[in-house]
Amino acid sequence: MKDMLIDFLLSRKKIIEEQLLSYIHELKAPETLKKSMLYSLEAGGKRLRPILVLATMNDYNKNENIGVAVACAIEMVHTYSLIHDDLPCMDDDDLRRGKPTNHKVYGEATAVLAGDGLLTQSFQLIANTPTIDSNTKVRLMTELVKAAGPEGMVGGQVADMEGEAKQLSLKELEYIHENKTAKLLGYSVVSGAILANAPEDDLEKLQLFSYHLGIAFQIRDDILDIEGNEEVIGKPVGSDTYNEKTTYPAILSLDGAKQKLVQHIEAAKSELHNLSIKAHLLEELCDLVAQRDH
Repeated sequence: MKDMLIDFLLSRKKIIEEQLLSYIHELKAPETLKKSMLYSLEAGGKRLRPILVLATMNDYNKNENIGVAVACAIEMVHTYSLIHDDLPCMDDDDLRRGKPTNHKVYGEATAVLAGDGLLTQSFQLIANTPTIDSNTKVRLMTELVKAAGPEGMVGGQVADMEGEAKQLSLKELEYIHENKTAKLLGYSVVSGAILANAPEDDLEKLQLFSYHLGIAFQIRDDILDIEGNEEVIGKPVGSDTYNEKTTYPAILSLDGAKQKLVQHIEAAKSELHNLSIKAHLLEELCDLVAQRDH
């Protein structure tokens, strides 16, 4: 099964990356803007969010090709958030995935606009997909706004900034990461299920699955910021301490954070076991999140 997962990840990642570049190259936009957008899209990464879309469709035995545009749209939203997150007015990071951050190469103004371009282009991708009916497009875009906007990722970012240099409770920290991380991961899974015409009962369980997976993802991030390999991660370790951020290890201790990670992974898998299908790929991806080194 592990070999099957690796083959799936590599093949789908290749499809996503080829299609992402194609979408940007086709734009009738200033070359500097396109280069800046491509710079961050080409920086690599796990492509976890678009892969979750396709993995969900695969588990429901549906044609994954229908979901490629939506998967790329989600990766564009994620990449825009990273560009903006790295800006001097936010986290002020110099490196992202081992390369200079976008604003270090193209300047702050172009980096902001590259992020804006990726965000707005994501909705055009969904709107222009001919294989998705109009009602489904509206549902997908509405859910994307909820996951990425003020009630989701953007709201989580604000709470994260306001929490710097403060001692947050575990509940406050989980609120930040439910919104900042888990909701877009959740949208990735749920959008795949919507495209696969999954039962509504399954969608509710997949939302809960995604919540636990998203929190687990962030806990693993916090652990890697302490004991990860800087060359593998592609950015300096210890940045959370430097930025005076409350983390799961800071509240729970490193061992406590590792135990909490296991609990959330087990809870995520438990939700999968209640679905109308056997979600083999999604279950394998849980272990990937728990064990990742970057």
